[in-house]
Amino acid sequence: MKIKALVGAALLAATTFSPAAFAEEVTLRAVSAFNLGTTFSREFEAFVDWINENGKGVVQIQVVGGPEAVPPFELGNAVQSGVVDLANNTTAFYPNLVPTGDAIHLAENTVQEQRANGCYDLVDRIHQEQMNVKFLARAGDGMGFHLYLTKPIEGPDLTGLTIRTTPVYQAMFSALGANLVRTAPGEVYSALERGAIDGYGWPAQGVLDLGWDEQTKYRVDPSFYNVDVNLLVNLDVWNGLTDEQRAKLEEGAAWMEELNIKNAEINAAEYAKQADAGIETITLSGADAEKWLETAQTEGWAAVEAVDAALAGELKACLTK
Repeated sequence: MKIKALVGAALLAATTFSPAAFAEEVTLRAVSAFNLGTTFSREFEAFVDWINENGKGVVQIQVVGGPEAVPPFELGNAVQSGVVDLANNTTAFYPNLVPTGDAIHLAENTVQEQRANGCYDLVDRIHQEQMNVKFLARAGDGMGFHLYLTKPIEGPDLTGLTIRTTPVYQAMFSALGANLVRTAPGEVYSALERGAIDGYGWPAQGVLDLGWDEQTKYRVDPSFYNVDVNLLVNLDVWNGLTDEQRAKLEEGAAWMEELNIKNAEINAAEYAKQADAGIETITLSGADAEKWLETAQTEGWAAVEAVDAALAGELKACLTK
């Protein structure tokens, strides 16, 4: 009811669907877990524009809003139940619905390679069975995560540091000795300012979007994992679409996933902006870098295996090289 109250007014303008309505142009209601116009909503908004341009007469998308419409950690429930039709979301925001979802950011291959080797079908099946959504597409390939700090470290030892975390890198940072706290992204700036935390995990991109660079002194390299920002469609809605409508959405999804190739260039530009903002780079090398990356993978997969060992084995077989 809370979610419905948050989005109800915006959704009144959208079409009410029945199977018969899908024979003509249909408009899907979409919400992003991230603020519109920011890094992790970028590909989603490009996808929406592509669909609305190329899907005229077939399918259109109405963007209801971002976190102001549905809080990020409630968006999974909203798309699962059909309160919204399409969501731009990350597995870190719906671990209660897809507990093995963290495996996706452990991938060592691209989403195109996952489509070719059958892994996409496995991830889609898991989402359909556990969350009642069609896993339509994924952005984030080539955009790794980093540890950002207010004080320097000399190696892969986080003992004595208090780090803001999410499920994405919780196991890794814990194994390296950090004290972990979980806060909403909107609370990170003030926590850094007060000295309540010594750092946070975050992708290569987006730090400046949030103004966190003002309180950040260091970025630790190398990066680890891959960002996963996923397009999810309520399964009942998906199954009610015509073949033509589903095909157009899949065509747009493939187009969107090709945008991932730009992340290397965008990362480089972002690193330059971070340097200009006064963020210094701490580059781990040799045995330190090896331990950093090995811990990331070992602890990450151990956490997934603890949830469902059999499913973790299937995912690992097709997500790693």
